[in-house]
Amino acid sequence: MVNIKKYAVIVAGGKGMRMGSSIPKQFLPLLGIPLMCHAVQTFASALPGIHIIIVLPEDQLGSAQTVLRSYIGKIKVTTVAGGDTRFQSVSNGLRHITEDGIVFVHDGARPLITEELILRCFKQTFEKGSAIPAIPARESVRIIEDGISRPLDREMLRIIQTPQTFRTSILLPAFEQPYHASFTDEATVVESYGTPVHLIEGMAENIKVTHSEDMVIAEALLRVRG
Repeated sequence: MVNIKKYAVIVAGGKGMRMGSSIPKQFLPLLGIPLMCHAVQTFASALPGIHIIIVLPEDQLGSAQTVLRSYIGKIKVTTVAGGDTRFQSVSNGLRHITEDGIVFVHDGARPLITEELILRCFKQTFEKGSAIPAIPARESVRIIEDGISRPLDREMLRIIQTPQTFRTSILLPAFEQPYHASFTDEATVVESYGTPVHLIEGMAENIKVTHSEDMVIAEALLRVRG
């Protein structure tokens, strides 16, 4: 593996409201392991020595330390308080990056990330500066404007996933910009700063757990993997 510093900023700010759970989403058990710990374990396995930074709501930092000690063993992580927006939460995590290298920004609610995708993102980022996982839209899509809908060509559309991966020299300066409502993910922040991004083939099973049925799907997919 290329001798370059590696970071993973895992954003785990869910509150479980859409899950209908009183337990914050990132702590919900998935095959007996808290949701966010699946991604932590996969990054640590794919890239030994990676610096993992987990961004959480401030009131969850204490309980997170207990959970992490119980489920991730000797994997070293840094826990950081998030902000009111994803932009602010990621920005808070990026402040703990001290050296040039490659940084992955990943949703803690995507537990099905694989080592293979992580390594492909790393390789492309090393070569091109960024890697944004994306998959084709599988269903017909329409846009509504002024109360009228019209179809879009789904062949031209891509669904964006994480880990969105960048050289630190690209991502960190972009996050020095003032926040704008158009910043829906790290790619839009970087593009706003004037730097183009590069897509990479994602994985259909790299789902984001948002609703209770997503937990059922995620569990089934993990059982298939064995």
